[in-house]
Amino acid sequence: MNGFVGGIYKLCEWIMRLAYINLLWIMFTIMGLGLFGFFPATISMFTVVRKWLMGFDDIPVFKTFWNAYKKEFLKSNLLGLIIMITAYILYIDIQFLRSTDGFINVLFYPTILLCIGFILTLCFVFPTFVHFDVSVFKVFKNSFLLMLMNPLSTLMMIIGSIAVYMVMTTIPGLIPLIGGSVLAFIIMWSAFLAFTRIERQRQASINKSPSQ
Repeated sequence: MNGFVGGIYKLCEWIMRLAYINLLWIMFTIMGLGLFGFFPATISMFTVVRKWLMGFDDIPVFKTFWNAYKKEFLKSNLLGLIIMITAYILYIDIQFLRSTDGFINVLFYPTILLCIGFILTLCFVFPTFVHFDVSVFKVFKNSFLLMLMNPLSTLMMIIGSIAVYMVMTTIPGLIPLIGGSVLAFIIMWSAFLAFTRIERQRQASINKSPSQ
């Protein structure tokens, strides 16, 4: 199907896909008792989105989601535990520094910058987790480096996340329908551009080496 009708068909198809994995994300989060299900379900959703972006349109979505959920359940919860502990420590530090006076208060703005860096790093954490088979420690390390080395992708994630937030707050009914999956798609797509760029640079350096 080509032209306008084909475009409408593809749009509806993607809406249905995103609605389906958003439903799976909510269901498997609840199935894991919320706290323990959120991170495995999120990793599973990013796994499916990554497959789609790589051109595997006909993958069995439920099977792919469920396999990722089982396989990464413990590792993704370890990732989530580190994220929550770090976020809590930073939150406590900011609250403490806001309530103090004197010399120690000069640490307030550096801590704010540290929080911003942490949030921007988190933008790459889930894409990095599903794209590279590395330890949890290296997930954070690689995410931080990717954030620094790919400002365009980072900016796209920020703008996309803000746009999703504005749309979802304007039309709250979309949140249970496609809220999480649309955000995952934007973040994964932006990160995938960075991954592709790095792979091209790596391949170019490999091709160049024998001639030197």
